[in-house]
Parts: sequence; C-alpha cells; structure tokens
Amino acid sequence: MSGGALVDRVRARLALEPEAPTRAAVAALVREESGGLLGDDDVLRAVREAVDELSGAGPLEPLLRAPGVTDVLVNGPDEVWVDRGGGLERSPVRFPDEDAVRRLAVRLAAAAGRRLDDAAPWVDVGLPDGTRLHAVLPPVSGGGTCLSLRVLRRAALSFADLAGRGTFPGASGGLLRALVARRLAFLVTGGTGSGKTTLLSGLLGLVPPGERLVLCEDAPELRPAHPHVVRLATRPPNVEAVGEVTLRDLVRQALRMRPDRLVVGEVRGAEVTDLLAALNTGHEGGCGTLHANRPAEVPARLEALGVAAGLDRLAVHSQAAAALAAVVHLRRTPSGRRVEEVGVVRRAGDLVVVEAGWRADGGSCPGAARLAELLGESDGRPA
Repeated sequence: MSGGALVDRVRARLALEPEAPTRAAVAALVREESGGLLGDDDVLRAVREAVDELSGAGPLEPLLRAPGVTDVLVNGPDEVWVDRGGGLERSPVRFPDEDAVRRLAVRLAAAAGRRLDDAAPWVDVGLPDGTRLHAVLPPVSGGGTCLSLRVLRRAALSFADLAGRGTFPGASGGLLRALVARRLAFLVTGGTGSGKTTLLSGLLGLVPPGERLVLCEDAPELRPAHPHVVRLATRPPNVEAVGEVTLRDLVRQALRMRPDRLVVGEVRGAEVTDLLAALNTGHEGGCGTLHANRPAEVPARLEALGVAAGLDRLAVHSQAAAALAAVVHLRRTPSGRRVEEVGVVRRAGDLVVVEAGWRADGGSCPGAARLAELLGESDGRPA
C-alpha cells in the first residue's frame, strides 16, 4: 500500500471520530490499516502526515508558530510564502496536491464554525487560536485554493519596551505621553504591519490605573499593562447565518459600561459613526487604529466609512472635528517600526484636515503651535 493511500484510509476513519486524534490513536490505526507490514520509520512518517493534516494548521503549523512570522500565504500546493517582518519569502513547505490544500481550508473554516464549499467559495474568519483565516476556492481563485493566515501576535510590549526599540524618535515619546495624560481622543494610523495595535497597547499602559478601559476588537490583540480592562470581541455568524456580533454592536454596548476610555481596536466600518458620536458626548480619551497611508488621508478614510454607514459628508466631518484631536502615524522601515508623524485635526471650512504638528524627518509642521496648545507647554517635553 502506498503512503498516500494509507493516509487516506486513516484520515477517512479518523474523520468519524468526535475528538481530535492523539498520536497514539493515529499510530494504532496506521498499524491496523497497514496490516503490520510497515516498519517503525514508516509508521512514524505516516503518523506525522496524518496528524499534520487532521490537527492544527497541518503542514503550516510550524510556520505559524515560528518567532516573528506575521503572515503565511498559500497560492498552491507547492507555493507557500511567509512574512517574518521583512517582506515575503518562499517557504520549503509543500502540500501533496491541490486536494490537500482544499481539505485544510475547509477544516480550518469548520473549526471556526463557518462553511466553505462550492456554494460559499470564500471565508474570512478568526480561528480559535486567534489566527485570521481568509480562504478562496476555485473557480473564484483561478489557480487553485488560496489560503491567507494572519498571525495575530498579542500586543504585550510596554511603552518602555517600544522606546527601547527606537519606536519614538526625537520628541515623539514625550508628545505621546502628554497625549494620553491630557485625555485627548486620537487615532493611530499606518499601513498593514506597521505596528498600530502594538503602539496603541503600549499607550494604553500609560493610562492612570484608576481609569476603566473598555476594548472593542475583532480579535483579542490588545494587551495593555493596566489593572482595569474590559474586553469585548466580535463574533461571526454561524453556519446558519445567525448570531453575528459586529464591532458596531460592541461600541454601543461599551457606552453602557461606564468606560473612562473607549477603545476600538481597528476602525474599518459602520462603527465609526458610533465611535465619533461617543467621543462627542463626554467620553474623553477614546482612541483606536485606522488604516491610512498618510495622516492627511485620514479625513477621506473617515468620510468613506461614515458615508457608507449612512451619514452625509458634512456630518462625518463635523463629528470628526469635534471628536478627534490628534493622529499618530507609524511607518514600517527596514530598521523597524517607528512614529513618523503626530498630526492635529482642525476644521477647514465645512471639512476637517490633519496638519503635521511634529515630524520625524524635521519637515514643515504647520500644526506645531496647535499641538503645543493641545498638549500644554510642560507636558510636551520629551520623556
């Protein structure tokens, strides 16, 4: 019997078991199915193949657990890529065939309570361990099953840890300390993988211990070093398309939980309207993260999200002008992630704009006086 056929038969029997397979159980089935004709080395190899395919992320599991890995991407059976923080690199990991990739995608989706088949050819869901799964099946994905796994490392670095890594060039560390101390509402912006969540977690650790933090997130990434934290997490719909809890739902519930600081892990949808409304009704010091290439583009991003949620353009800008004080922008560089700009939000007629109040490159800062006014002369000194 070939190794592949043996694994197929073992897999078919284990699929009927309600619990995750143990190595001992797999080894017993391998010996039984092989009729005792395999030596110890062959049994071990067959057990390893069966366990890899039927538990965790299969052959991708070692990649997901490797230090520094942020993304694992599968474009086909022999095309697996990883990002360790320095860009994509090809991995030596291979799948036996396209069917093996598809089986893994379907199993991972099922583990999160989601359906993935020809009728529902894509899925975007958080796995039980916090990893973010996106999968697309053919014919939507022309070249075969595509898998994208985002490793959500829990942001546990303190402000001091980040300072030691060079995240705060020049006077930016002191400015951010003052931003938190003054209870100003702000957004942390940047591109994917720029360190937004990690920085926000570090800043929340500076909040006085007598204040109550209520965190609203899609996945539990924020881990601020703070004694009073309440965490709320979204939930996708089940296989019957019911039971969904959105980020907007969480923001609304958080407002009834007496938050001193309302925090939205990532603002990316209709929840922007509730967050802006909350920050305009006495909830000082609220904050969150937002994808944006430059601070100057933040008003346009908020406008797009707000209009999609039902607000008109002028209402979005009016709410943003009254709700937000500052934007902290991060950039990912070859030498690491660092604060590139601290911008201030101000009105410009009926709209709002973000002007640079401080820049790491020493460039023009038309909002410097306004930033100093917001933070106060004594609070703006470098830490």
